[in-house]
Amino acid sequence: MRGITTTIVCILLMAGPVAAFPPVASMVPQLRPEAGAVPVSVERRAPSVEAVNRSLRPILRGTPEARAATPPAPAADPEFRRWIAQFRQRALSRGISAETFDRAFSGVQLQDRVVERDRNQAEFSRTLWDYLDSAVSDTRIANGRAALAEHRDTLNRIERQYRVEAEVVAAVWGLESAYGARRGSTDIISAMATLAHDGRRRNFFEAQLIAALQILQSGDVPPRQMVGSWAGAMGHTQFMPTSYLEHAQDFDGDGRRDIWSDDPTDALASTAAYLRNFGWTHGQPWGVEVRLPQGFDYALTGERTQRGAGFWRRQGVTLADGGPVPDHGDASILLPAGAEGVALMIFDNFRVIERYNPADAYVIGVGHLSDRIAGGPAFRAGWPRGDRALTGDERRELQRRLSAAGYSTGGIDGIIGPNTTEAVRGFQRSAGVVPDGYASLRLLERLR
Repeated sequence: MRGITTTIVCILLMAGPVAAFPPVASMVPQLRPEAGAVPVSVERRAPSVEAVNRSLRPILRGTPEARAATPPAPAADPEFRRWIAQFRQRALSRGISAETFDRAFSGVQLQDRVVERDRNQAEFSRTLWDYLDSAVSDTRIANGRAALAEHRDTLNRIERQYRVEAEVVAAVWGLESAYGARRGSTDIISAMATLAHDGRRRNFFEAQLIAALQILQSGDVPPRQMVGSWAGAMGHTQFMPTSYLEHAQDFDGDGRRDIWSDDPTDALASTAAYLRNFGWTHGQPWGVEVRLPQGFDYALTGERTQRGAGFWRRQGVTLADGGPVPDHGDASILLPAGAEGVALMIFDNFRVIERYNPADAYVIGVGHLSDRIAGGPAFRAGWPRGDRALTGDERRELQRRLSAAGYSTGGIDGIIGPNTTEAVRGFQRSAGVVPDGYASLRLLERLR
């Protein structure tokens, strides 16, 4: 299992969701710079900045005054001014026109608040069930059904073209921006320039800034209307600039890929295109809740073990309601809270959602929310609500103690990934407890 077993490690990259940042907008749990929810420990991979903007649409036309290059207003910080001048040369060498650059940087100032948020990302832990209580709350389900009804024609057309279910697209929308209610209002050029200048993650944010300038140069949005989170995520479904270049769509046919406006059409189509481009299979569930028989071999759980439906049926695995497990190709058994919590059979579409955000909690949140929006039931099994999440220090201690006991975790990073999960299983077997790979406080106390 990739990033989250019981806990959602939230390293506030946005101090607000996408990962998970204040639950401002998005319910994304990961360490990815986005706008609003609970950021977690794995950062979304940014598509290559070398991606070519395939749009053939003309530059967005404005008034003659708007088209004229306006020199950037002097920034208050002299070092920032020097950095802008140096970056301008790099941007021009990458094909950004002087007019585009100067319009984009007109009035740009160093954003001290952005630097402060980036440098003060408090690490905290949250259990999966606490996250799902918010991500798949009754209110979010009801709002999702209302949004689906309001945009049914558009979402149906998107589903026909991109072969991604309308409910799945709506669920991503719901977690990323609360169905468009929280898209972020930070000037993207100012924020990306501030973070690139600050230098903590210079290469990443310079890449995003170049991509943002390419978007402006294509004419899809005027500079000051390119807004989003303090860390660069934009629009209804919180695309980073590089993701926008590779996947954004002009679905309404107006000549612009507009993910920022009140009309979510282009943003929803862009999300469907993103999922399709990473291999979404229409008609295949992301996962289903299952029931494991007494005496089940827990060594078979985890994303690394994939078997067909026939194999799992022979092991006695059934749907939560007792029915036969469906055959949608090879599947894995995932126990995000160990043997005492919900058991899931996950399919390839689970891994496609991981490409949007690699935190298991986020994937389960999107998948379960999409099922509930479509009228499906809540999970039948309970969660070990008496457990609390391990802190970052406790996760690192767990890894150190496992490694010292001869069960290698592949490093001490505080992230409960597949190596740590396998180490936990090894120790559990030796201790005579159910080897479900669940990194709990009880396990840590046993190691102590």
